Formats: sequence, C-alpha cells, structure tokens
Amino acid sequence: MTHPYLSHEARPRVLAHRGLVPRDASGIAPNTLAAFAAAHAAGVTYIETDCHLTADGEVVLFHDATMESITGDERRVDAVTLAEIESQLADHGGALTLAQALDTFPEVRFNVDVKAAAAAAPAGRIAATAPERVLLTSFSDARRRASLAAAAPARPATSAGRGTIVRFALAAALRARPLALRALRGIDALQVPERQGPVRVVTPRFVALAHEAGCEVHVWTVNDVATMRRLVAMGVDGIVTDRAADALDAFR
Repeated sequence: MTHPYLSHEARPRVLAHRGLVPRDASGIAPNTLAAFAAAHAAGVTYIETDCHLTADGEVVLFHDATMESITGDERRVDAVTLAEIESQLADHGGALTLAQALDTFPEVRFNVDVKAAAAAAPAGRIAATAPERVLLTSFSDARRRASLAAAAPARPATSAGRGTIVRFALAAALRARPLALRALRGIDALQVPERQGPVRVVTPRFVALAHEAGCEVHVWTVNDVATMRRLVAMGVDGIVTDRAADALDAFR
C-alpha cells in the first residue's frame, strides 16, 4: 500500500532541497523559515530538510554539524541552545524547529534527514504527531530505524539509508531479484544521486525493481531541467532540487 505521505497525485514529486532560496535573495540561508515560505509560495508540496538536536533538546532544522557555514560560529549545533540559534539566524531567514515547521506549514510534507544520533528519537516522536506528512530518513540506517521506533505506533514514511541502498543496488546489478525485493521491505522510497563517482546508480533496472518492491525513486540534487526530464522519462518519481520553482514549471 502507498504510504499517505506519497498520496499526493502530482508527478513527478518536486522536493525543494532545504526549501527554496530565490536567486535574487540576499542573506537568506537554506533550511530557514524564509526558504520554506518561498518554497510554499511557489506551490511546493514537499520540502527536504535536515535536523540536529540543540543543547537544550530541541529538534532544529539545520544541515551542518556546526553553525560556521551560515554564521561563522564554529560551535556544534548540539552545544548551542535554540535561543542562540534563533538569534544567529534572525538575519538569515529565521530558525525553525521540526515542530514549528509542521505547525507553520500545515499543507507541506517534510522529508527529514536525521543528521545526528541524538536527534533520532526526538525527531521520531515529533513525526508521530503528523505521520502522514513526514518522511524520516538518514544516511545511517541505524538512525533511521531509531527515529521510526520512537514514532511507534505511528508510522511515518521512510527512505532507505546507505547500507540498504548498497544492498539493493548490488542485487539489482546482479539481477538477483528476490534479494533486491527483500532489501526494500518496509521502505517507501529510495533517495539517491544519479551517480556516485563513476558509478551510475539510477538505471532503468534500478527504477523498475524499486517500483516492483513498492518503492518510489527520488533523485538528488538535480538543478538542470533537461536532466530532470530525462530522469522522469526513465520512470523516476521525484526530483530533489534547489530550483523547485523551475521544476514545477517544467512539469506543469
């Protein structure tokens, strides 16, 4: 059965990568209130984002382990309070917690990459309040599973971690269909780059087997419209992009 998170009929799914930072925006950072508001205003249904746990236990939406890339603060996010993060991001688009994002944008569905082990369980408990609007993921399958366990008995959607993706891709390449299908049990989506270095990840066989397993395929991070069209023609279900407005225009 298709998870309610994926019940929106639009194809392909356009996932705004950390929101949408307009080309002419000055000072706005991704993963901020302003970036999410811009994505929502453009008509985006899905926003891809990332989370960490602050020093005072809040699940804040931020990509890097430190604040340095945005504010110059070299401290780790888990060593900074939410109030400090809010102060530092006030001139860069405004901070958001996961709970605030769900409340502020009730029509948006969030694809949440859990970046730190400490954030896994708290993120899962928040996702449990709106499981039909949250997909939990992580490069670490252990973090992903910890988030899902904390959400129980609610069941947010989930996409595979790196280990699961590697097992599936190898089985697909070896034409080991039963192993490939078994690898994706309990998985709603595969979110992958088209290539990993010289290795092509997304192939027609990869997409077809994922679909046979009941999984969608979302490719990141694609900013060229011609590449988006080529991937969608291959059967890819979703495009993760910094250019969400361009993607929406391309597939209207």
